[in-house]
Amino acid sequence: MVMHMHPMNAALRFFLELAALVAMGYWGWTQHVGVARWLWALGLPLVASAVWAVFRIPGDPGTPVVPVPGLVRLLVEIVFFGGAVWLLAQAGRPTWALVLAILLVAHYLLAYRRIVWMLQQR
Repeated sequence: MVMHMHPMNAALRFFLELAALVAMGYWGWTQHVGVARWLWALGLPLVASAVWAVFRIPGDPGTPVVPVPGLVRLLVEIVFFGGAVWLLAQAGRPTWALVLAILLVAHYLLAYRRIVWMLQQR
């Protein structure tokens, strides 16, 4: 079974994924200097997007490079998005962090059937 979500929620999710990557890069840029600034600002989003793309549930949109159980994928999403919220707060942008967190909660509330489905995937 392929798990689909409403097109508007899918668009919100895409925006949230991009916002999380930007937040990671922003943190790297603002919290480091010199070469480390470039490494963190570019490297962290690159590594995070690779993990995001590689570990997937069969039946979820996208081809899994490494198929994982639903609980593992849900944990990847929590770390990915939760980390972005935390990094924004650490970068001195608590309002941005709060807005991102609120939008994430709204997305996951709207996608509750996907979460239930994910937790059933072994």
